[in-house]
Amino acid sequence: QAVTQMQRPINRLASFRQASVRGNALAARPIQARRELSTRTVAMAAKEVISTDKAPAAVGPYSQAIKAGNTLYVSGCIGLVPETMKFADDTVETQTEQVMTNMGEILKAAGADWEDVVKTTILLADIADFGIVNPIYAKYFPENPPARATFAVKDLPLGARVEIDCTAILE
Repeated sequence: QAVTQMQRPINRLASFRQASVRGNALAARPIQARRELSTRTVAMAAKEVISTDKAPAAVGPYSQAIKAGNTLYVSGCIGLVPETMKFADDTVETQTEQVMTNMGEILKAAGADWEDVVKTTILLADIADFGIVNPIYAKYFPENPPARATFAVKDLPLGARVEIDCTAILE
């Protein structure tokens, strides 16, 4: 009996294929439904570039943020002051505050807020700065903080000490 139960799914698949080959509309319906779903998914996923002059311009071939459907992807932010495109300071504290200010302006430009953020990634030039960055970051997420990953990396753009990106869900 175990052999018969194992053969049943295979036989159903074979029947489905045979019916599809014979042009059975009922059997072809799941494929058509998948095509329609795929078309709707592509249409919903049209991307919109989000940009604001209240945050530093991108320092490479990327956007400050992209809105795709109801998801916002904010590129990695470093501690540059938008007006000067220079670091706010050499300290990781000041750079982290500026990163969060920049990210907040990008979120605002997209119609989002800190409460909409579901995931962040923090890149540190020195893992020893983790204890300094953490309380500054925590001020922006006092309740229900997003998922997060933190990594130490060899170098960051323009010699930054910290870089943070995020993903947010929009209403």
